[in-house]
Amino acid sequence: MTHEITVYWTLFTWNDWSLYMAATSKGLCFIGSNQGKLDELEQWAGKKMPQCRLVRDDEKLEPYTAELHDYIKNGKSAFTMPLDLRGTEFQLAVWKALQDIPYGETFSYSDVAEKIYRPQAVRAVGAAIGANPVLITVPCHRVIGKNGKLTGFRGGLEMKKQLLALEGRQM
Repeated sequence: MTHEITVYWTLFTWNDWSLYMAATSKGLCFIGSNQGKLDELEQWAGKKMPQCRLVRDDEKLEPYTAELHDYIKNGKSAFTMPLDLRGTEFQLAVWKALQDIPYGETFSYSDVAEKIYRPQAVRAVGAAIGANPVLITVPCHRVIGKNGKLTGFRGGLEMKKQLLALEGRQM
């Protein structure tokens, strides 16, 4: 018997920001692209939690949206919200390393590979970063190319540029 998981979601909007966010009873599990569509969340949930039921609940997501608002508006530099990350052991290690990148700083993909003691796994690190379901709070926007240039980002390079600018980094 498979047990159904309820995934609560909301649409966070503030100024030019519009992001779908979702959480389980364990914590935040998804933040979508800026100006993204609900089907971005539906497709992710269908792959990662096929037995889930999506339920809009703005009130249940309020603690998460409050922290995100604090980050965007007031420069909150660290998140305290619980996360419910679903990925492989390797992906979870990469996502944990991303959470250790200090606010306002950037690392290269090879820096992240070194941090998880897998220096040869730069491409795999890139793939894991690309699969990060929780944009912003797991700060994959802080990873740039070794040459200092902006590289791919699930939310698009414009969103990555905006997030780095929020943190005082001009690219």
